[in-house]
Amino acid sequence: MPAPAHTIVMTGATRGIGFEAARELLRRDADAHLVVLARAASAAPVAPRLREVSPHVSAIDVDLASTASVNAAAAQVEDLLDAGGLPPLRGVVCNAGVHLDSALHTTVDGYETTFAVNVLATHLLLRRLHPHLRSAPARIVVTVSDAHFGDLRHTGGTFPSTAWTTPDTLFRPGAYPRPGTVRAGRRAYATSKLGGIHLVHEWARRLPSGVDIVAYNPSLVIGTGLARDAGGASDFLMRRVVPALVLTPLVDTPPVAGRRLADVVLGDTAAATGSYVHRARVAASSKESYDAEREEALWTWLERAAQG
Repeated sequence: MPAPAHTIVMTGATRGIGFEAARELLRRDADAHLVVLARAASAAPVAPRLREVSPHVSAIDVDLASTASVNAAAAQVEDLLDAGGLPPLRGVVCNAGVHLDSALHTTVDGYETTFAVNVLATHLLLRRLHPHLRSAPARIVVTVSDAHFGDLRHTGGTFPSTAWTTPDTLFRPGAYPRPGTVRAGRRAYATSKLGGIHLVHEWARRLPSGVDIVAYNPSLVIGTGLARDAGGASDFLMRRVVPALVLTPLVDTPPVAGRRLADVVLGDTAAATGSYVHRARVAASSKESYDAEREEALWTWLERAAQG
């Protein structure tokens, strides 16, 4: 098999949508070397399965809830790129995310875990890796969620409305009313996904021509495992109730959603930089998600956090 011509770095590739997307990327892009950023224990059983599709797979240990770990993993990717141990970087896929049972979980850095993993870790990876995106056309994809709408139409009432305030508040444990409740955990998740879209918009303004960034919303997908730590009835609903809808247009399976994610990463789904892709097409995200002043404030906070 010929040596790979370019690298794709991916988080959230060890289960659900991400695993299916990783397999699809390797199957359809024979020139790609896939670097999986994940906890070593999660990557160990998955890497051999991905190598059944292509031998060009490597894994780097990372804890996305630790800024030091994220920076160390990104630095390892940089060193490999600079030394020629990896081919030129063409894609970064930020697919990992957490949905927790309260808004009180705290990282080693003192941040609220949902926001730390879903927003800060994404920014830390991109600020280290984006200068290496030289193999045009390059694309960054950030997985978001229609939970950020927080309304009946988009979430079926399973998520409360978002509660954006300031980054200083949102990254602090206990930012929401009754922070120890499952509802607060859901609000933190929905609000963090709104933050992910804000982040995509701001990065789109700052990235050079030839490097696009796109938000991908898989919508409702069964079997991802995302709700396993969400508490309350979330896990039961995703395991027992939602699968009954799989034969309707409302729900996708991980293979379908993974294929659609791969479509976005590979550019088979046409989407201008800064776009929001809902399942298989470009759409509008929530009205609240378009706020340049808020996006700049988030960027400023994230840069301050990144610099210690």
